[in-house]
Amino acid sequence: MKRRSLLLSGAAIGLAPAWANPSSPPNTPNSATAQNPAGACPALLRHTFNRLQDEKPQALCQFSGKVLLVVNTASYCGFTGQFEGLEALNAKYAGRGLVVLGFPSSDFKQEDADAKKTAEVCFNTYGVKFPMFTDTRVKGDGAHPLFAELARATGSQPGWNFNKYLVGRDGKPLAHFGALTGPDSRRLVSAIESALAAR
Repeated sequence: MKRRSLLLSGAAIGLAPAWANPSSPPNTPNSATAQNPAGACPALLRHTFNRLQDEKPQALCQFSGKVLLVVNTASYCGFTGQFEGLEALNAKYAGRGLVVLGFPSSDFKQEDADAKKTAEVCFNTYGVKFPMFTDTRVKGDGAHPLFAELARATGSQPGWNFNKYLVGRDGKPLAHFGALTGPDSRRLVSAIESALAAR
């Protein structure tokens, strides 16, 4: 069934993060060129996704120069509680250049078909403030090119929800961490800190 376009107001999803407010998106321009001159965007980030709360297209090029933690998420998974740890990571390291990017996916049959319900889980239940996007294919032949390239570069495609791909400031994939590696894992945190320190 074709997904209906949903416009989620602040009332529908609670207190949305500042980046989620369409009237004040200082850090989330809708075009790849708003903050990045031509040619500055790494090939991995030359994609546009609709953000979860209002389906407005967002160019990933706006995150050029950041260390990224790309995570495929799900609302009804035993690992869904990792949202809290991911938000804590994002909050702790945002000032140093980390951005967590969440991509809900129904590939493992644990995501709601209703984007509004997914948004409620992310923003209301777990207090997520990092960017979240609409349902995305993350594995197999139908995987979005972003995830296909992450899998190719790291040798690991998502085997379950809450896989984590660490991407350096230059837009090159650095590492893959499976669902069993929690956001507070010493190995993950150490890799993030090393990526943030690299220039």
